Amino acid sequence: MAEKTDTGGAELSMRKASWRHVGPGIVVAATGVGAGDLVATLIAGSKFGYTLMWAAVIGCLVKISLAEAVGRWHLATGRTLFEGWRTLGSWTTVYFVIYVVIWGFVYGATAMSSSALPLHALFGGMELKYWAILCGLVGLAFVWFNKYAVFEKVMTILVGVMFVIVVYVAIRVSPDIGASFAGLAPVLPDGSILYTLGLIGGVGGTITMASYGYWVNAKGWTDSSWMKVMRLDNRVAYVTTGIFVVAMLIVGAELLHASNIALAEGDKGLLSLSDILERRFDETTAKLFLIGFFATSFTSLIGVWHGVSLLFADFVEYYRKQRAEIMFADAAPPTTDSAVAEVAEGQRETSVPFRAYVLWLTFPPMALLWWDQPFQLVIIYGVLGAFFMPFLALTLVWLLNTSRTPHEWRNGWLSNGMLTAAGLLFIVLCVQQVRELPW
Repeated sequence: MAEKTDTGGAELSMRKASWRHVGPGIVVAATGVGAGDLVATLIAGSKFGYTLMWAAVIGCLVKISLAEAVGRWHLATGRTLFEGWRTLGSWTTVYFVIYVVIWGFVYGATAMSSSALPLHALFGGMELKYWAILCGLVGLAFVWFNKYAVFEKVMTILVGVMFVIVVYVAIRVSPDIGASFAGLAPVLPDGSILYTLGLIGGVGGTITMASYGYWVNAKGWTDSSWMKVMRLDNRVAYVTTGIFVVAMLIVGAELLHASNIALAEGDKGLLSLSDILERRFDETTAKLFLIGFFATSFTSLIGVWHGVSLLFADFVEYYRKQRAEIMFADAAPPTTDSAVAEVAEGQRETSVPFRAYVLWLTFPPMALLWWDQPFQLVIIYGVLGAFFMPFLALTLVWLLNTSRTPHEWRNGWLSNGMLTAAGLLFIVLCVQQVRELPW
């Protein structure tokens, strides 16, 4: 017999978790793992070999806890994450608005450039910045004209491409199985603390983790009867991400650490790895890796174009409703045709705020492809970005331990422990990132 739960006084049959439902978790995990994460993992492997394998595994568990908490909030309360933040005070709104405006402007250029690098290496033909513009325009058109169902299918295909290619390369470099298992023992070599923290907290952790609940709702999961399905979806996604990260660590350990080869920082380090693969194996392997590099970068681009735009649309929608309540406090409420009416979940992807933010991510950042990023903007972007993950982890602890969440879906000791540990970890990473800014 199906389990029963009571959310808001209604009895709901718990749906059976099934592999055929998996989707939103793959989307959020793929979006969070970008080219920069690949480089960070490769460099950790090149410097310390297999020693930090345990950190990659813990990082996977941290992300499972965070994404599960986001999904649980949406399903248990029927409210979006932004609505939850708003109940904590107006300071959350101020932070969010500043963050999405500045972060989106700088990230747009970063995502376009990262997607352009492997295409330029594969095909040449025109300058890198024009490849970047092309990637931005293709991402814009794709998100503009397709709703979630198509978006999820394309993301899943790209994830399959990047996963198969990276695992294939890891197998080609002949991993040391014994050393990789030995790397599961928690050891901190000299000088490894920042790389360890980066592996645990950095890979697959961006603002798009906050988008998970919106993608869960867009999938049609709208109440707590989907809780088991969401949890399976989340675990499958981040186990897949964990295997992906371990594969990159193996490549770094075997191809770079064993040969004492240093990899360049930043996305261009992946181009260097392509050259190394060509010298070590053949041109086909190098080109396959560049295709995987593009799939990794482009999933992050379209994932942000879609997911963060949903967050922004929810923010605008919430304030339209707030303003409408004030305007019509002493009059009849507006009709459902009013511009201030609540946007249905399926309509949010075609709403004006959603599309306005997609345009913001695409066109203004193109200016940064010609000029260096303004100094002050880089500093503000770095500070806001560093603060987001501790903000997410600690506000989830707050939301999921209070009456804002139905009692049966509040945090248990394990979830509280994981989210609190994640929050503290992200604070340490935040302090380090702020210290490294070009003040």
